[in-house]
Amino acid sequence: MRDYQYVSGTDRGASVAIGNFDGVHIGHRAVIDLARAESARLNAPLGVMTFEPHPRQLFAPDAPAFRLTGPDARAHRLEKIGVDVLYELTFSTALAALTPEQFATRVLVDGIGVAHVVVGADFHFGAKRAGNTDTLRDFGDRYGFGVTVADLVATGEEEISSTAIRAALSEGRPRDAAAMLGHWHRIDGPVIRGDQRGRDLGYPTANMSIDGLHQPKFGVYAVLVDVLTGPHRGRYRGAASLGLRPQFNGETPNLETFLFDFKGDLYGEQLSVALVDYLRPEAKFDSLDALVAQMDADCDRARAILEAE
Repeated sequence: MRDYQYVSGTDRGASVAIGNFDGVHIGHRAVIDLARAESARLNAPLGVMTFEPHPRQLFAPDAPAFRLTGPDARAHRLEKIGVDVLYELTFSTALAALTPEQFATRVLVDGIGVAHVVVGADFHFGAKRAGNTDTLRDFGDRYGFGVTVADLVATGEEEISSTAIRAALSEGRPRDAAAMLGHWHRIDGPVIRGDQRGRDLGYPTANMSIDGLHQPKFGVYAVLVDVLTGPHRGRYRGAASLGLRPQFNGETPNLETFLFDFKGDLYGEQLSVALVDYLRPEAKFDSLDALVAQMDADCDRARAILEAE
């Protein structure tokens, strides 16, 4: 994590998109693409400034988990879309207490040395969110950096936002979420050890924590899986159960993914699991045989869905 006080050299003088960019959705991409255009015009690096932890985690630490992506997944997504430098500022009470002008001078000008800044139309900054886009334009004129304000993006009549994407995921509509994201919603992280019950049932699964992330609707999904590390790197198809495992009285939600036509050890490897289609809710069955029969049916259905992807 980079503190703004230490940015120097070729990381300075960038065209910078500013925001939390949770999920890196289509609206975020529009902001970043405007910064990309300015970076080409100015022959400057393309930068993104974001904050870690998310400001909501500082101001409402006991609120339910809401993030669509953790910091590593967000950084990976930004790298994939061609961002040259990520300024990930530590969001602290000290940073939150800066006035809008202090944020502009200490962070943007002295700390990062921005050449141009791009923000969304609803952007606010500084203590008590006192600064807005008009304030930012005024500071740009005063301190010598350009400012572009991006219009909000909508699909049809619905404004694209992380809130709308969370709602779609909570309702078991991953394709609607993907339409707003511009990519499949993914859960990234290391494979952890589970109870290995799936192995005993003929369905060994890769278990992943969803701690700290917004919880999509619990149930079974058709998924696409990217194994990011280790000897089994590559893309696979599969079926995943997200939730509490009611058959086994689970208490902590997690994601358990069965990779089709796969043999190998994935413990400790990094996976990225894309939710493609919601198949059914979680359920508790009368017997393990009934559970296995349903899992057979789930996998058959998932295979048929994923063949078209």
